[in-house]
Amino acid sequence: MSNSELAPTFAIIPGVQVHEILHNREKHIVSLVEDAYHLHGAGETVNPPSYFLQLLGRPDSRVIALPASVGGRFGVDGLKWVSSFPGNVSSGLPRASAAMLLNDPKTGYPFACMEGSIISAARTAASAALAADWLSRGRGRPRRVGIIGAGLIARYVHTYLARTGWTFDEVGVYDLSPAHADGLRNYLDTAGEAGRVTVYRHAEELIRSADLIVFATVAATPHVSEPRWFEHGPLVLHVSLRDLAPEVILSATNVVDDIEHCLKANTSVHLTEQRVGNRDFLAGTLYDVMTGMTTPDAGRTVVFSPFGLGVLDIVVGKYVYDEVRRSGQLTHVDDFFYELNRYGKR
Repeated sequence: MSNSELAPTFAIIPGVQVHEILHNREKHIVSLVEDAYHLHGAGETVNPPSYFLQLLGRPDSRVIALPASVGGRFGVDGLKWVSSFPGNVSSGLPRASAAMLLNDPKTGYPFACMEGSIISAARTAASAALAADWLSRGRGRPRRVGIIGAGLIARYVHTYLARTGWTFDEVGVYDLSPAHADGLRNYLDTAGEAGRVTVYRHAEELIRSADLIVFATVAATPHVSEPRWFEHGPLVLHVSLRDLAPEVILSATNVVDDIEHCLKANTSVHLTEQRVGNRDFLAGTLYDVMTGMTTPDAGRTVVFSPFGLGVLDIVVGKYVYDEVRRSGQLTHVDDFFYELNRYGKR
Protein backbone atom coordinates (compact mmCIF):
# COMPACT_ATOMS: atom_id res chain seq x y z
CA MET A 1 0.00 0.00 0.00
CA SER A 2 1.41 3.41 -1.01
CA ASN A 3 1.86 6.37 1.31
CA SER A 4 -0.86 8.28 -0.55
CA GLU A 5 -3.30 5.47 0.14
CA LEU A 6 -2.41 5.45 3.84
CA ALA A 7 -2.86 9.20 4.31
CA PRO A 8 -6.41 10.30 5.06
CA THR A 9 -8.24 12.67 2.79
CA PHE A 10 -8.84 16.25 3.84
CA ALA A 11 -12.29 17.85 3.91
CA ILE A 12 -13.61 21.37 4.37
CA ILE A 13 -16.96 21.79 6.16
CA PRO A 14 -18.40 25.32 5.87
CA GLY A 15 -20.70 26.97 8.37
CA VAL A 16 -23.84 26.28 6.35
CA GLN A 17 -23.28 22.53 6.69
CA VAL A 18 -22.41 22.83 10.38
CA HIS A 19 -25.65 24.73 10.95
CA GLU A 20 -27.71 22.20 8.99
CA ILE A 21 -26.34 19.31 11.06
CA LEU A 22 -26.81 20.96 14.47
CA HIS A 23 -30.12 22.73 13.86
CA ASN A 24 -33.06 21.11 15.66
CA ARG A 25 -30.81 18.47 17.26
CA GLU A 26 -30.40 20.23 20.58
CA LYS A 27 -31.35 17.22 22.72
CA HIS A 28 -28.78 15.06 20.96
CA ILE A 29 -26.04 17.68 21.31
CA VAL A 30 -26.76 17.98 25.04
CA SER A 31 -26.45 14.19 25.26
CA LEU A 32 -23.09 14.30 23.44
CA VAL A 33 -21.82 17.00 25.78
CA GLU A 34 -22.94 14.96 28.78
CA ASP A 35 -21.02 11.96 27.43
CA ALA A 36 -17.95 14.17 26.95
CA TYR A 37 -18.15 15.39 30.56
CA HIS A 38 -18.35 11.79 31.77
CA LEU A 39 -15.28 10.84 29.73
CA HIS A 40 -13.41 13.88 31.01
CA GLY A 41 -14.34 13.14 34.61
CA ALA A 42 -13.24 9.53 34.17
CA GLY A 43 -9.83 10.59 32.87
CA GLU A 44 -10.39 9.47 29.26
CA THR A 45 -9.53 12.84 27.73
CA VAL A 46 -6.52 15.10 27.44
CA ASN A 47 -7.45 18.76 27.77
CA PRO A 48 -4.36 20.99 28.10
CA PRO A 49 -4.70 24.59 29.25
CA SER A 50 -6.09 26.93 26.64
CA TYR A 51 -3.45 29.16 25.08
CA PHE A 52 -4.32 32.86 24.97
CA LEU A 53 -2.66 34.80 22.18
CA GLN A 54 -2.65 38.45 23.22
CA LEU A 55 -2.38 40.74 20.23
CA LEU A 56 0.00 43.68 19.83
CA GLY A 57 -1.80 46.98 20.21
CA ARG A 58 -5.18 45.29 20.69
CA PRO A 59 -5.57 44.62 24.42
CA ASP A 60 -9.31 43.92 24.22
CA SER A 61 -8.93 41.24 21.54
CA ARG A 62 -7.35 37.82 21.58
CA VAL A 63 -7.17 34.46 19.84
CA ILE A 64 -7.39 31.27 21.88
CA ALA A 65 -6.17 27.76 21.04
CA LEU A 66 -8.08 24.89 22.65
CA PRO A 67 -6.40 21.54 21.90
CA ALA A 68 -8.00 18.31 23.07
CA SER A 69 -7.91 14.55 22.72
CA VAL A 70 -10.98 12.42 23.40
CA GLY A 71 -11.01 8.68 23.90
CA GLY A 72 -13.89 6.32 24.43
CA ARG A 73 -16.31 5.89 21.55
CA PHE A 74 -15.24 9.20 19.97
CA GLY A 75 -11.53 8.57 19.40
CA VAL A 76 -10.49 11.91 17.94
CA ASP A 77 -7.94 14.65 18.49
CA GLY A 78 -8.22 18.26 17.44
CA LEU A 79 -7.94 21.96 17.97
CA LYS A 80 -10.36 24.87 18.10
CA TRP A 81 -8.83 28.21 17.13
CA VAL A 82 -11.23 30.92 18.29
CA SER A 83 -10.90 34.67 18.22
CA SER A 84 -12.64 37.19 20.45
CA PHE A 85 -12.86 40.71 19.02
CA PRO A 86 -15.45 42.67 21.04
CA GLY A 87 -15.12 45.59 18.64
CA ASN A 88 -16.86 43.52 15.97
CA VAL A 89 -20.19 44.02 17.70
CA SER A 90 -20.39 47.72 16.88
CA SER A 91 -19.97 46.93 13.18
CA GLY A 92 -22.64 44.23 13.20
CA LEU A 93 -20.34 41.21 13.20
CA PRO A 94 -20.40 38.59 15.96
CA ARG A 95 -17.68 39.00 18.57
CA ALA A 96 -16.25 35.50 18.05
CA SER A 97 -15.12 33.57 15.01
CA ALA A 98 -13.49 30.16 14.93
CA ALA A 99 -12.14 27.27 12.91
CA MET A 100 -11.71 23.68 14.04
CA LEU A 101 -9.18 21.09 12.92
CA LEU A 102 -9.67 17.37 13.52
CA ASN A 103 -6.81 14.84 13.47
CA ASP A 104 -6.79 11.12 12.80
CA PRO A 105 -5.63 9.42 16.04
CA LYS A 106 -3.89 6.65 14.06
CA THR A 107 -1.76 8.73 11.68
CA GLY A 108 -1.91 12.23 13.17
CA TYR A 109 -2.95 13.64 9.82
CA PRO A 110 -5.64 16.32 9.95
CA PHE A 111 -8.69 15.07 8.10
CA ALA A 112 -11.12 17.99 8.37
CA CYS A 113 -11.27 21.72 8.88
CA MET A 114 -14.66 23.20 9.72
CA GLU A 115 -16.26 26.47 10.72
CA GLY A 116 -16.06 26.49 14.50
CA SER A 117 -18.09 29.38 15.90
CA ILE A 118 -21.41 27.56 15.49
CA ILE A 119 -19.94 24.48 17.17
CA SER A 120 -18.58 26.67 19.96
CA ALA A 121 -21.95 28.34 20.51
CA ALA A 122 -23.77 25.01 20.41
CA ARG A 123 -21.49 23.29 22.90
CA THR A 124 -21.61 26.33 25.20
CA ALA A 125 -25.40 26.34 25.13
CA ALA A 126 -25.59 22.56 25.52
CA SER A 127 -23.30 22.71 28.55
CA ALA A 128 -25.47 25.45 30.08
CA ALA A 129 -28.70 23.50 29.44
CA LEU A 130 -27.15 20.33 30.87
CA ALA A 131 -26.01 22.17 34.00
CA ALA A 132 -29.41 23.82 34.40
CA ASP A 133 -31.04 20.41 34.32
CA TRP A 134 -28.75 18.79 36.86
CA LEU A 135 -28.45 21.77 39.18
CA SER A 136 -32.20 22.39 39.32
CA ARG A 137 -32.93 18.86 40.51
CA GLY A 138 -34.16 18.99 44.07
CA ARG A 139 -35.08 22.66 43.85
CA GLY A 140 -37.69 22.68 41.09
CA ARG A 141 -37.34 24.03 37.60
CA PRO A 142 -37.18 27.82 37.43
CA ARG A 143 -40.10 29.59 35.76
CA ARG A 144 -38.51 33.04 35.32
CA VAL A 145 -35.26 33.37 33.38
CA GLY A 146 -33.17 36.52 33.20
CA ILE A 147 -30.58 36.95 30.45
CA ILE A 148 -27.74 39.45 30.89
CA GLY A 149 -25.95 40.09 27.61
CA ALA A 150 -28.05 39.98 24.46
CA GLY A 151 -25.70 38.44 21.92
CA LEU A 152 -25.44 35.23 19.93
CA ILE A 153 -24.55 33.07 22.93
CA ALA A 154 -27.61 34.32 24.80
CA ARG A 155 -29.76 33.34 21.84
CA TYR A 156 -28.20 29.89 21.68
CA VAL A 157 -28.59 29.28 25.42
CA HIS A 158 -32.26 30.21 25.32
CA THR A 159 -32.80 28.00 22.26
CA TYR A 160 -31.16 25.01 23.94
CA LEU A 161 -33.20 25.50 27.09
CA ALA A 162 -36.45 25.83 25.14
CA ARG A 163 -35.78 22.84 22.91
CA THR A 164 -34.76 20.54 25.74
CA GLY A 165 -38.05 20.95 27.55
CA TRP A 166 -37.77 24.20 29.51
CA THR A 167 -40.73 26.58 29.59
CA PHE A 168 -40.79 30.01 31.20
CA ASP A 169 -43.55 32.31 32.34
CA GLU A 170 -41.25 35.28 31.88
CA VAL A 171 -37.99 35.99 30.08
CA GLY A 172 -36.11 39.08 31.22
CA VAL A 173 -33.41 40.69 29.07
CA TYR A 174 -30.74 43.20 30.03
CA ASP A 175 -27.86 44.58 28.00
CA LEU A 176 -25.74 47.72 28.29
CA SER A 177 -26.95 48.48 24.77
CA PRO A 178 -30.73 49.07 24.70
CA ALA A 179 -30.67 48.33 20.98
CA HIS A 180 -29.16 44.88 21.56
CA ALA A 181 -31.65 44.16 24.35
CA ASP A 182 -34.51 45.13 22.07
CA GLY A 183 -33.02 42.95 19.33
CA LEU A 184 -33.05 39.86 21.54
CA ARG A 185 -36.55 40.69 22.75
CA ASN A 186 -37.77 40.93 19.16
CA TYR A 187 -36.15 37.60 18.36
CA LEU A 188 -37.75 35.93 21.38
CA ASP A 189 -41.15 37.43 20.56
CA THR A 190 -41.04 35.90 17.08
CA ALA A 191 -39.38 32.60 18.03
CA GLY A 192 -42.52 31.35 19.72
CA GLU A 193 -40.61 29.63 22.55
CA ALA A 194 -40.64 32.32 25.24
CA GLY A 195 -43.09 33.48 27.85
CA ARG A 196 -43.67 37.17 28.43
CA VAL A 197 -40.49 39.01 27.40
CA THR A 198 -39.45 42.06 29.42
CA VAL A 199 -36.48 44.34 28.80
CA TYR A 200 -34.94 45.61 32.03
CA ARG A 201 -32.99 48.84 32.24
CA HIS A 202 -31.03 47.84 35.35
CA ALA A 203 -29.20 44.58 36.06
CA GLU A 204 -30.34 44.55 39.69
CA GLU A 205 -34.02 44.55 38.72
CA LEU A 206 -33.51 41.64 36.33
CA ILE A 207 -31.50 39.58 38.82
CA ARG A 208 -34.04 40.06 41.59
CA SER A 209 -36.89 39.11 39.25
CA ALA A 210 -35.45 35.81 37.99
CA ASP A 211 -34.89 32.37 39.48
CA LEU A 212 -32.62 31.33 36.59
CA ILE A 213 -30.03 33.89 35.48
CA VAL A 214 -27.82 33.58 32.41
CA PHE A 215 -24.71 35.75 32.14
CA ALA A 216 -23.60 35.90 28.49
CA THR A 217 -21.66 39.15 28.29
CA VAL A 218 -18.25 40.21 27.00
CA ALA A 219 -17.26 41.65 30.39
CA ALA A 220 -13.54 41.43 31.16
CA THR A 221 -13.90 42.35 34.84
CA PRO A 222 -16.65 41.87 37.45
CA HIS A 223 -19.54 44.32 37.30
CA VAL A 224 -21.98 42.64 39.70
CA SER A 225 -20.76 42.88 43.29
CA GLU A 226 -23.80 42.92 45.57
CA PRO A 227 -24.70 39.53 47.12
CA ARG A 228 -28.05 40.92 48.30
CA TRP A 229 -29.28 40.90 44.71
CA PHE A 230 -29.17 37.09 44.91
CA GLU A 231 -30.80 36.68 48.32
CA HIS A 232 -33.74 34.80 46.74
CA GLY A 233 -31.37 31.91 45.90
CA PRO A 234 -31.46 31.70 42.08
CA LEU A 235 -29.62 29.28 39.80
CA VAL A 236 -26.95 31.22 37.89
CA LEU A 237 -25.38 30.07 34.61
CA HIS A 238 -22.23 32.18 34.64
CA VAL A 239 -21.34 31.43 31.02
CA SER A 240 -19.22 34.55 30.49
CA LEU A 241 -17.16 33.80 33.61
CA ARG A 242 -16.06 37.31 34.62
CA ASP A 243 -19.26 39.09 35.65
CA LEU A 244 -19.44 38.29 39.36
CA ALA A 245 -17.26 39.85 42.05
CA PRO A 246 -15.69 37.60 44.71
CA GLU A 247 -18.30 38.77 47.22
CA VAL A 248 -21.04 37.18 45.11
CA ILE A 249 -19.04 34.01 44.48
CA LEU A 250 -18.37 33.58 48.20
CA SER A 251 -22.07 33.94 49.01
CA ALA A 252 -23.05 31.07 46.67
CA THR A 253 -22.56 27.38 46.09
CA ASN A 254 -20.11 27.17 43.20
CA VAL A 255 -19.89 24.45 40.57
CA VAL A 256 -17.42 24.54 37.67
CA ASP A 257 -16.77 22.30 34.69
CA ASP A 258 -13.07 21.80 35.46
CA ILE A 259 -11.34 23.25 38.50
CA GLU A 260 -7.85 23.69 37.06
CA HIS A 261 -9.10 25.26 33.86
CA CYS A 262 -11.63 27.55 35.45
CA LEU A 263 -9.35 28.99 38.12
CA LYS A 264 -7.15 30.97 35.76
CA ALA A 265 -7.26 33.87 33.30
CA ASN A 266 -8.88 36.18 35.86
CA THR A 267 -12.24 34.50 35.87
CA SER A 268 -14.48 35.38 38.79
CA VAL A 269 -13.60 32.15 40.59
CA HIS A 270 -9.90 32.78 39.90
CA LEU A 271 -10.16 36.26 41.42
CA THR A 272 -11.94 34.73 44.40
CA GLU A 273 -9.14 32.21 44.90
CA GLN A 274 -6.65 35.05 44.82
CA ARG A 275 -8.74 36.94 47.38
CA VAL A 276 -9.12 34.13 49.94
CA GLY A 277 -6.04 32.04 49.19
CA ASN A 278 -7.86 28.72 48.85
CA ARG A 279 -10.49 26.84 46.82
CA ASP A 280 -12.78 25.89 49.67
CA PHE A 281 -15.59 27.97 48.12
CA LEU A 282 -15.92 25.42 45.29
CA ALA A 283 -18.49 22.67 45.84
CA GLY A 284 -17.13 20.61 42.95
CA THR A 285 -17.58 20.02 39.24
CA LEU A 286 -20.60 19.28 37.11
CA TYR A 287 -19.24 15.74 36.78
CA ASP A 288 -19.34 15.50 40.58
CA VAL A 289 -22.98 16.55 40.51
CA MET A 290 -23.87 14.11 37.72
CA THR A 291 -22.23 11.21 39.57
CA GLY A 292 -23.74 12.06 42.96
CA MET A 293 -20.47 13.08 44.63
CA THR A 294 -21.80 16.63 45.14
CA THR A 295 -25.35 17.77 45.88
CA PRO A 296 -25.80 21.56 45.89
CA ASP A 297 -27.91 23.11 48.63
CA ALA A 298 -31.39 23.57 47.16
CA GLY A 299 -32.04 26.67 49.26
CA ARG A 300 -28.90 28.59 48.31
CA THR A 301 -27.77 30.48 45.22
CA VAL A 302 -25.93 28.10 42.89
CA VAL A 303 -23.44 29.48 40.36
CA PHE A 304 -22.23 27.32 37.48
CA SER A 305 -19.03 28.68 35.91
CA PRO A 306 -18.00 26.70 32.79
CA PHE A 307 -14.59 27.61 31.39
CA GLY A 308 -15.46 25.77 28.19
CA LEU A 309 -13.47 22.61 27.58
CA GLY A 310 -11.90 21.83 24.23
CA VAL A 311 -13.08 18.23 24.55
CA LEU A 312 -16.67 19.44 24.16
CA ASP A 313 -15.84 21.23 20.91
CA ILE A 314 -14.00 18.22 19.54
CA VAL A 315 -16.84 15.83 20.36
CA VAL A 316 -19.44 18.05 18.70
CA GLY A 317 -17.11 18.68 15.75
CA LYS A 318 -16.58 14.95 15.23
CA TYR A 319 -20.35 14.46 15.25
CA VAL A 320 -20.72 17.13 12.56
CA TYR A 321 -18.01 15.49 10.45
CA ASP A 322 -19.54 12.03 10.78
CA GLU A 323 -23.00 13.29 9.82
CA VAL A 324 -21.76 15.24 6.79
CA ARG A 325 -19.74 12.20 5.65
CA ARG A 326 -22.73 9.92 6.14
CA SER A 327 -24.80 12.21 3.94
CA GLY A 328 -22.21 12.00 1.16
CA GLN A 329 -21.76 15.79 1.16
CA LEU A 330 -18.12 16.07 2.25
CA THR A 331 -16.06 18.48 0.15
CA HIS A 332 -12.56 17.04 -0.19
CA VAL A 333 -9.49 19.04 -1.13
CA ASP A 334 -7.57 17.06 -3.71
CA ASP A 335 -3.82 16.70 -3.18
CA PHE A 336 -3.93 18.58 0.12
CA PHE A 337 -1.23 16.16 1.32
CA TYR A 338 1.43 16.12 -1.36
CA GLU A 339 4.88 15.29 0.02
CA LEU A 340 4.03 11.75 1.07
CA ASN A 341 7.18 10.02 -0.13
CA ARG A 342 10.45 10.54 1.70
CA TYR A 343 12.42 10.78 -1.51
CA GLY A 344 9.87 12.54 -3.65
CA LYS A 345 7.48 11.39 -6.36
CA ARG A 346 8.79 9.01 -9.02
